[in-house]
Amino acid sequence: MQTIDWIIVTIPIFIVFYIAIKAQRHVRGVSDFLAGGRVAGRYVLAVASGEAGMGLVSVVAMFEIYYASGFAIAFWQQIAIPMGMVMLLMGYCIYRFRETRAMTMGQFFEIRYNRSFRIFAAILQSISGVLNYAIFPAVGARFLIFFLDLPFQINIAGFTLPTFGVIMALFLSVALFIVCMGGQVTIMVTDCVLGILSYPLYAIIVVFILFQFSWFDDMAPALLHRPEGRSMLNPFDTSQLRDFNLFYVFVGILGSVFNRMSWSGSSGYNAAALNAHEQKMGAVLGVWRAGFSAMTFILLAAAAYTFLNSATFSKEAEAVRIELTAKTMDDVLQKSEFQELRNEVSQFIASDTQASFLAQAMLENPDDKEPLLTYTKEKISSVDASRAQTFGSIFGQMRVPMALKHMFPTGVIGVFCALCIFLLISTDTTYMHSWGTIIVQDIIIPIKGSALSPTQQLKTLRLTIAGVAAFAWFFSFYFAQVDFIMMFFMITGAIWMGGAGPCIVGGLYWKRGTPTGAFAALIAGSSISVGTVIAQKTWVPHIYPWLESSGHLPGFTRVLESVSRPLEPIVVWRVTPDEFPITSPEAYFITLLLGIGLYVGLSMLTCKTPFNMERMLHRGEYHRQGEPQVEKVPLTLRNAFLKLLGIDSQYTKGDIILAWSVFIWSAGWGFGSFIVLCIWNSISPWPNAWWVNWFFIANIIIPGVIAVVSTVWFTIGGVVDLRRLFQRLDAKEEDLLDDGRVIGHMNADEAAMDQARTVEQYNTEGRE
Repeated sequence: MQTIDWIIVTIPIFIVFYIAIKAQRHVRGVSDFLAGGRVAGRYVLAVASGEAGMGLVSVVAMFEIYYASGFAIAFWQQIAIPMGMVMLLMGYCIYRFRETRAMTMGQFFEIRYNRSFRIFAAILQSISGVLNYAIFPAVGARFLIFFLDLPFQINIAGFTLPTFGVIMALFLSVALFIVCMGGQVTIMVTDCVLGILSYPLYAIIVVFILFQFSWFDDMAPALLHRPEGRSMLNPFDTSQLRDFNLFYVFVGILGSVFNRMSWSGSSGYNAAALNAHEQKMGAVLGVWRAGFSAMTFILLAAAAYTFLNSATFSKEAEAVRIELTAKTMDDVLQKSEFQELRNEVSQFIASDTQASFLAQAMLENPDDKEPLLTYTKEKISSVDASRAQTFGSIFGQMRVPMALKHMFPTGVIGVFCALCIFLLISTDTTYMHSWGTIIVQDIIIPIKGSALSPTQQLKTLRLTIAGVAAFAWFFSFYFAQVDFIMMFFMITGAIWMGGAGPCIVGGLYWKRGTPTGAFAALIAGSSISVGTVIAQKTWVPHIYPWLESSGHLPGFTRVLESVSRPLEPIVVWRVTPDEFPITSPEAYFITLLLGIGLYVGLSMLTCKTPFNMERMLHRGEYHRQGEPQVEKVPLTLRNAFLKLLGIDSQYTKGDIILAWSVFIWSAGWGFGSFIVLCIWNSISPWPNAWWVNWFFIANIIIPGVIAVVSTVWFTIGGVVDLRRLFQRLDAKEEDLLDDGRVIGHMNADEAAMDQARTVEQYNTEGRE
């Protein structure tokens, strides 16, 4: 990077540090550290949670998917728009969860079920979450090493250190500093500032790509140059990309309903709003929040694919692949024992025979667009098969970053690097805080059984969050990734998300749900999800050979295929040695059905007294003074549609306009255009040229106009809302008992004694 690039990167980071330090003085207690004092407004929530939710690891994962499968598949996701729109506008789950005033999902579980379930669920949740997060630092650090062309070894004070480990330690330390200063307050403030600073940077990237690459002359021809059934732009020509049918769509919709809020990577935001209405409106604003960011990642992937696969840039693409191969090889084969192998491949790359070899390889196998990757993997596999897998994974992840390095000029490199660092820091802070908080609040303190003083609790939180950061560093440094990022996310996420959904949704909406039903759903769902993932990974090398050698294969085949036969052709289970017969969507569907069935069935059998939902949600006679209250209006034909849009007595005129804008955009443009195109193409299929025009209009022109408006809108709204956040924090009365414990079971005398003891400890130890 040049001097101007470093200036572009460092100035925003110093601004963020300055604001974070200033925000620290507003943190006065445990509720501030855990949930931002519960005083955040909608714009802070929308901008900050959006920045936290899109990490650098997510960008790399998106690049992997886009490069391999293109953009056409996303067209079919629009079939779920009506369901998603209704859930969003009604505040499905997020509104009721905020009404409970629970700071973590575990606290809600104790309120709704019991303490034992809180602890058990938190153990699964924290194992799943910490493992899931543990590769984030590795992917981010490697991205920067490849994009900035950094060496793998650096010399510091006479010591030779791995650049990979140093970069991870640097950014984890930055994130840890921000988190430990003020918890959710400093996280929310820095994420919001990073989000606001990102808006113009995304716009610069979009403008550069559109000027550098012609959509119609460069990108579209490259994206269309694909075999039949693997189109990147035509959604009706994607049959060979992956299985996609109505069953897949149905499972996705079912999962969005019954697995709502099951992932807690940004749990601090779920409880941070001023009230339940602001929590819902922050989510509704998220429809318009993305601005140029969504366009940026689509265009970056399309431009990188064009750069690497278009004949116009063939010489540049060859240089990228050679450099990427050499750098990935240096990364994977750093040990001296692989020096001979590295030399052999390096000599081949530099030799005159390399070009003719690759040309012949592509002639023999036209589907293999990267014979150099195939050649190198085979060479490495002959020595170490696991390192060959790692080589392939890193090559695939770093393909787009390496192409971008060659595409971007000075200045734009600094802009993109700044965006990457923003994404890296925002996700690290949010995830470290979430998983550290769950471990302390939902495992350590409930097991201990007695309250910690505010000072002790904050110290324990900070130490645990530091432990999460340390684990992530060691795991990232020593764990060799051998699969796609999304596959790793699926494996680790299944530990918790397999059975969590029914417990959350049922707990929020059904008064007869019981701890017995919740335990059964969580255990069964998680066991099946994890078991399926393990079976998929071990079917070819272990399970199928064992079934065959033990003589169980015919019986297993007969049972499995007879079960699926009534559901054909939607579900087809065939036992082959190549892959596990049950796909991930099918296993997910089984998990959901079993989890829901166990939750409902066992709850009906064990429910003796319906749960007091009004008390949990602080409604009716349990309404908290100072909190807004919704006027109950009987459902009639006249107001049914307004209720479907979530409009109630709390809505201002601006809120009503916002709700209608989301409805018109989602139902009119999003779902309406989907229906029209499906009908049109079923009667008269579009040629590819028409899909090129449609993609340009739907993903560049219209989002570009919206992005210009939303950039100005959310910049102003975010700045104003940040000021209000600080004012509310200063004016907020401190509640020392609002520390994540469930004290509703105490009688009046016990609660008074507990409050007096907490106040005495706080006064003795002093404020943090």
